[in-house]
Formats: sequence, C-alpha cells, structure tokens
Amino acid sequence: MLLIPFYALAFVVPVLTASSKAQQHLASDALSTIIANGAPILGVDTGCPRTSKTCDWMRKYPDSTKLVHMNLPGTHDSATWNYTQETQDSLFRYTGTAIPPADIYQCQDKSLFDMLNLGIRVFDLRFAYNPGNDTLGFHHNVALLSPTTTVEDVWFGFYQWLDEHPTEAVLISLNYESGTGTPRDLKLEQHIYDIMTSRLASRYWVQTNGSLGTLGEARGKLTFLQRFTYNFLPATESKRIGIQLSPSAWTDNSPAIEIVYNNSTNQIAFIEDYYEIGLPVGSGYAENIQWKFNATTAHIENATKHNPEQLYISFASAEHDSDSPPETPKIMALGNGTDTPGVNQKLLPWLKERKGQRFGIIMLDFFDSVPGLIEAVIGL
Repeated sequence: MLLIPFYALAFVVPVLTASSKAQQHLASDALSTIIANGAPILGVDTGCPRTSKTCDWMRKYPDSTKLVHMNLPGTHDSATWNYTQETQDSLFRYTGTAIPPADIYQCQDKSLFDMLNLGIRVFDLRFAYNPGNDTLGFHHNVALLSPTTTVEDVWFGFYQWLDEHPTEAVLISLNYESGTGTPRDLKLEQHIYDIMTSRLASRYWVQTNGSLGTLGEARGKLTFLQRFTYNFLPATESKRIGIQLSPSAWTDNSPAIEIVYNNSTNQIAFIEDYYEIGLPVGSGYAENIQWKFNATTAHIENATKHNPEQLYISFASAEHDSDSPPETPKIMALGNGTDTPGVNQKLLPWLKERKGQRFGIIMLDFFDSVPGLIEAVIGL
C-alpha cells in the first residue's frame, strides 16, 4: 500500500483542483463555441421571461403522465425563424438567384431557444448536406437556412437547455429534406446515424424504440420522431430509438393520415398535414384560411373524442403560394393584417372553449404573435 506523506497532500490537492478547474474551463469554452456556431438556428438563450407560465410548464405534471395524453405545442419548420429576405440574398452564392421569395419559406420568427423558453416542446426540423457535402445542416426545401451550422451544433444547444430545465421533455421530428439538390448517399445516412447513436446521444435521447412512454421517462431528454428511412445504411447498423413515422405512409397534403409505428402493440399516429390549400386561384385569404382552420379543428376534435391511447399530431400551418395574391405561411397563420384573421387567431377561442380536453400535438407557424395561444394549447 502506497502511503502519501501528510505534508505532500498540500501539494497534491491544489494540483488536482487546478487541473479540474482547467478542464471545466475548457469544456465551458468548447460548449460556448459550439453554441455560437449554432446561433443562426438556435438563436441566443436569454432565459425565461420572469412572468412566463410556460417556461417549465411540465414540472406540474406527474411522472406517470403518458406523452400521448398530453397537449404539446410545437412549431412547423422550426429552423426557418431567421430566414428573412436578407438571409436569402446573402446565400445566393449557394442557392443561385432563381429561388422564390423568402416569405414563402419562413414559418417562424422566434429562435429555437426562444421557443423552448416560451413553452414549445415539439420541433419540426429538416436536414440535408450543408454546402460542400461534408456536414449536415438545416433546410426548408431549396432554402438553405445556414451554410455553417450543423445538426451537432443544434443538438448541443438542446442538451444545454435541458440541463438547465430538467423537468421538461422535448420531442424532435427530423425529416430528410429532399428538395435541396444535394446528394443523398451512404455517407449522409452514416453521419446522421452516428450522431443519433453516439455515447452523448445515449445520455440525452430517450432510448426506447417504438413507443413514446411517460413524461417521467422523457424528462430532461429528447424524444425522436423519425420521419425518414435509411435507404443506404447497412443492416448491421440496427440501433433504433424513438418512433418511425415512415415517409411512405405519410400521405402528402392530407387532412387524415394514419401511420402504424409499432405493429406488435398497434400504436398509431393520427396526423393532419393539409398544408397546401388547393382552392381555385382568386379564392382569397378568408376562404383559404377557413378551409385550413376547418381541417385542423376537425382533427383536434377527433383527438378529444377518439383513440385516447394513440398519438395525434395536427398541423395548423399552411400556405397557398400559387393563389393570386398568394397566401404565405404568415398570412395563413395571422391573416392579412386588416379584416381577415388567420388560423392562429381563430384557434385561440376554439381551444379555450375546450379547455381540459386532450388535443395532442399541435404544430404552429408564428405561434407567439397571438398572446395566450400556447397556454390555450397546453390548457393552462
């Protein structure tokens, strides 16, 4: 047995403490750099508003609460908050100038950190190669949202936020964006697979496969909603987490989608994703908005009455860009700014009248422009 003289401890302990502090500083600096790299998508975390009822709203719910029983506010195309016309113009060297206006692609105006602090718990994100085809980043169709921010950067942002808000559970819907013009190949699939199965991911992502489980199991973690399939990955890479919402079963532009994500337990996702309103050109704002509102509320109404053990996802987001004048995502969500209210304004009183009922997941555009909407979704 090695004995350390008492007098030697005076020298050993300070050395160990200094080393530990140095490692902490290095880790802190590295994380700060990663978060800064992610800022075009993550934004900057300024903390929760003092008067917020929604920052840590899940702490009031018991651990035994099933996620499929909860009302979860989410955002559609969450990473588009920073995609203004100025952003688009600055990226012409990557996308070319023959790209539709930015307001067709922008669906949010709050950063991911702001969304988290304001109560959003479900995020709709779309990935593909960044320029150069070496890293993975975020897109909305042909719109490149940031040429340098990576999926890893953004995941670290979520990890940091969850460390500071351990009572909360966050769901990430991740879809492969096929409209970018970049390759889809084995390297891309291996990259996203390695991210999702890394040692760090095993700490921060719920590892259950094929089931959503309880809030207690999901607190302080991310839950994976996989909206893509692995077309090139070898069968030996077989680790799977979360639930798969297969793109082949996700009917395009439909008000009523059913996806069985676990055959052995007959677990089904009921989805409304009627996003491209197909009324005749010239129908106008009011009629397009009403059609979308009708489709969304009909689906939420089903969630209040049917299949209480199943997952419901309702997208309140839409567009009709081919109309004249066009209904952009912002107009569909918020109206024309004068005499026509948008889907969000119409949803607020409708949800309030049904307070206490199960709505499931509701995915929103420009969610914060209608005060009280998130509280109404949650049922606070």
